[in-house]
Amino acid sequence: MKNLFFRHAFLFRWIMNLWPPFFFCGIRIAELSQDFRYARVELKWRPWTRNVNNTQYGGSLFSLTDPMFALLLFGCLGWDRYLIWDKFADIDYIAPGKGKLTAEFRIEDTDLHEIRAATANGDKHFPEFVAYVRDPQGELVCKVRRVLYVRLRSDHRPDVLSE
Repeated sequence: MKNLFFRHAFLFRWIMNLWPPFFFCGIRIAELSQDFRYARVELKWRPWTRNVNNTQYGGSLFSLTDPMFALLLFGCLGWDRYLIWDKFADIDYIAPGKGKLTAEFRIEDTDLHEIRAATANGDKHFPEFVAYVRDPQGELVCKVRRVLYVRLRSDHRPDVLSE
């Protein structure tokens, strides 16, 4: 059974928007679907999120995407059933980011089916997701690729028969 945090998208969004790593960096979950399969996250244009070139600081762009795919998967699959971690991430800076930036995150049915099938026997799985960060005009600022580690928690793995 999922805990209260992942049972109600509104509560999840509200708490995450107060979470200090988001709140103090100007990051806000603007939209979150009830089924945790879609989120739109914004990075505010603040003096403390800008670099020496007066564009959004690259670390802020990376932080904007940091926990989102893992948290959405927890909401979809159950935090109490699965271990989900970031394993690898890279960022491709395309253009300078000015103004409020936005990223959208989607978890598709095929992603969930693939993860459940790959982890059903207790195996590790490393799904890959991509987020695109855009400026207020919709221009692409950067592309962030994240590879996650997903595995059933030990108490949900099938029993292994020892010989």
